[in-house]
Amino acid sequence: MREEKMPSLTEKIRIFALGGLDEDGKNLFCVEVDESIYVIEAGIKFPDNKESLGIEFIIQDFTYLVENKDRVVGIFITHGHDDVMGALPYLLKQVPCDVYTAPLAVKEVQKMIRQEHITGVRVHAVKRNDKKRIGKRRVVFFPITHAYPGTFGLAIGTDQGYIVYSGEFIEDYDDLEDAYRADFTTVSELGNEGVLVLLQESKGAERSGHTSPSHRISPKFLQVLELHENQRVFVSVYTQSVYRIQEIIDCCMTSHRKMVFYSKELRDLVERLKEIGYEVDPSLVIDPNEFDNSMKDVVVIISGQGKYLFKTINNIANNELESIVFDQDDVIVVASPVIPGVENEFKSMENDIYKKEGEIIVLDKNVLTMHPSKEDLKMMIFLTKPKYYIPIKGEYRLLHMNSQIAVEMGYDPSRIIILDNGQVATFENRKLVSCSMELELHETMIDGKENWDMAGVVLKDRETLSTDGVMILAIGINAKTKKIINGPDVQSRGLIYLRDAEYITGDVAKIMEDTITEAVENKTYDNLETRNVIRDRVSKYLYKQTAKRPMILPVILEINLNK
Repeated sequence: MREEKMPSLTEKIRIFALGGLDEDGKNLFCVEVDESIYVIEAGIKFPDNKESLGIEFIIQDFTYLVENKDRVVGIFITHGHDDVMGALPYLLKQVPCDVYTAPLAVKEVQKMIRQEHITGVRVHAVKRNDKKRIGKRRVVFFPITHAYPGTFGLAIGTDQGYIVYSGEFIEDYDDLEDAYRADFTTVSELGNEGVLVLLQESKGAERSGHTSPSHRISPKFLQVLELHENQRVFVSVYTQSVYRIQEIIDCCMTSHRKMVFYSKELRDLVERLKEIGYEVDPSLVIDPNEFDNSMKDVVVIISGQGKYLFKTINNIANNELESIVFDQDDVIVVASPVIPGVENEFKSMENDIYKKEGEIIVLDKNVLTMHPSKEDLKMMIFLTKPKYYIPIKGEYRLLHMNSQIAVEMGYDPSRIIILDNGQVATFENRKLVSCSMELELHETMIDGKENWDMAGVVLKDRETLSTDGVMILAIGINAKTKKIINGPDVQSRGLIYLRDAEYITGDVAKIMEDTITEAVENKTYDNLETRNVIRDRVSKYLYKQTAKRPMILPVILEINLNK
């Protein structure tokens, strides 16, 4: 009998992240098999309130993907949350390619594409247990349970074994709806076929036990409705937390409570849920145009994203919305977790509600978000039996805690890889051959709708304005002779109280006059150069006097007097 030779494993596999490691959000992971690049997630991160300086959110540095865009075979968005999908339009503008996402998220992605006028992109709905040939590789999708219907994990087939991305999942054996029901049989089959690497999130790695059933708000919310039977109840919930929205609606239907879907965004979502078989009793839904403040036995569901959700609740409590008059008998239920970046808005909302003597119930204090806890993570490792384990998604301490779970299960530390953003793990012949820092990454700040130049000068100016203030100096000169004909006028904001330091105004005005006169006499006058010299001299003077470095804005207006 002729001995069959084992095939040579010549593929090179590179795994790295452009975001999502040692941070909360901004998730984007790349699996590179020879010339094909598979991009998994494209999320945003909200800035720290102390350092936001007007920044709305932060996205990844896409330079590597732009330089290799012809090699990108697909972008996989496992569900419709901002931390995995928010940066997608910014990526697609520069790297147009096929997108694979959950059925409910398809229309959201298509809406993004239309709004941003992006071309060359096809959006594919991933169905339960789909298996597709993408970029010459077999990609297996498996359904998992998360806060968004149709969420999936995926496995990319290679000659060295599968690269498995488990997605954001929990074990919940009580939920049998197809939109949320996981299929661990497929996961087990992957483990039997051979898994080279398992990438698994770390957000809940410090929690013992399983996340389920502590992820549900239904028992607590039903109690709230029962105790406040004849009171109006306002509920805050993130629009993308679809599972929680459905829980709230189900509780209202169980209690036969009328509902108002406050925002158009929420009404559109409820309409789209019909496509996955979820129906709401129309007799219990009140049109916002028919809502009357005299209605008491009603639940007003307020949805939104990030800090804007809590700002809306705050506006309601302060009677800043024409359609709603807040009453002391009203109850506000917070069913949305206080995620990083919204803490200040939440505290402000809480303070204002108590000032109005309103009642606030925070459900999320005792309810877990739908991310895997320690036993959930162990189950996925047990089923897939990966040769190597890479903790992802979370601050470094959480990545470390996740790695320790694998150690407790008997994995040698050499098989556990904790990466930094931009660090590349390279595999050949089923072995880790290098783990080097190859990509120098710079975060991209998004201000409002879009701005690609938020790092550097703009942010520095904002920081200066927020700490040391601004001084504006204006003067008018003859365009021909360069002689001063009016001014200087000096205005200051956020620096000093000028009435107590009028001498500073006079000194700064004299610096400006002397600088212009000196430049004219030396025949070196140039408007831009002269303003730069004024800025430098005034800045040094003010630092000596005030120990501050405000933004200095000199204006030299050259007036043509020859008519």
